[in-house]
Amino acid sequence: MTGTSGLLVSAAALAEELASEPGPVLLDVRWRLGGPPGLDSYREGHLPGAVFVDLDRDLAAPPSSAGRHPLPGPAVFQEAMRAAGVSRDRPVVVYDDRDATAAGRGWWLLRYYGHENVRVLDGGYQAWLAAGLPITTADPAGKPADFTARPGHMPVLDAAGAASMARTGRLLDARAGERYRGEQELVDPVAGHIPGAVSAPTAENVNPDGTFRSAAELAARFAALCSLGGTTPRDPPDPGGTARPPRPPGPWGAYCGSGVTAAHEVLALALAGIPAALYVGSWSNWITEPARPVATGS
Repeated sequence: MTGTSGLLVSAAALAEELASEPGPVLLDVRWRLGGPPGLDSYREGHLPGAVFVDLDRDLAAPPSSAGRHPLPGPAVFQEAMRAAGVSRDRPVVVYDDRDATAAGRGWWLLRYYGHENVRVLDGGYQAWLAAGLPITTADPAGKPADFTARPGHMPVLDAAGAASMARTGRLLDARAGERYRGEQELVDPVAGHIPGAVSAPTAENVNPDGTFRSAAELAARFAALCSLGGTTPRDPPDPGGTARPPRPPGPWGAYCGSGVTAAHEVLALALAGIPAALYVGSWSNWITEPARPVATGS
């Protein structure tokens, strides 16, 4: 996508906005599961004026039975955002390295806690570099900020809600297909997926350069996955081979390993015009209760 929208901004359009004061607040949330630390990348170069936000520290609470990346408490998140210069009336643009895997989490949390003007830099830092725009290694001067964290502005799911949505709605698993199928699991101690969930890897939401596919393409993708606008999704055949009846239409939700890439999925769904809830605890919370069922295969 190019230009601006309510959810995304292109590198060229962002550069134009930054040319006028005060411009949006820029949050650099570069992060990779297992490292290297995003702060190292930030110190090597970042967008002028951008402030680094640590996903593990600022966009999540410490790991617990609630998952590997539980929601940060309002006071903790508010303090982190104020330290980053976020105010309630100033637009915010969040970026990561390229494909919004981490930026989606920053976008979602700011929206969840009540900020109404948050966008993601489409294509991230790599799109900025590809456009030939300037970078810096200088730390920006701190500015007073007054963001107040007010939770509840985005829908969330707990384990029971995710199980219910998998039965009556459309629950998307944002992880790679091999993790969904239980063929490979290098992060969590149990492999597989929530029964009834549909595999929808986030890698298929973006173009090769990391920018999001068009709204129409995303809508078609989700329609193909879940029969949107046609017959409702069907459960797999029962062990005897008899097809089960179609599931009734219902709401949408997304989960992943720990609620990070699933936020990207919620963003992609929003681009397609589909509101969706986030199971923040995701698979890392689901498997903490041995009684919860686990499915494998496709």
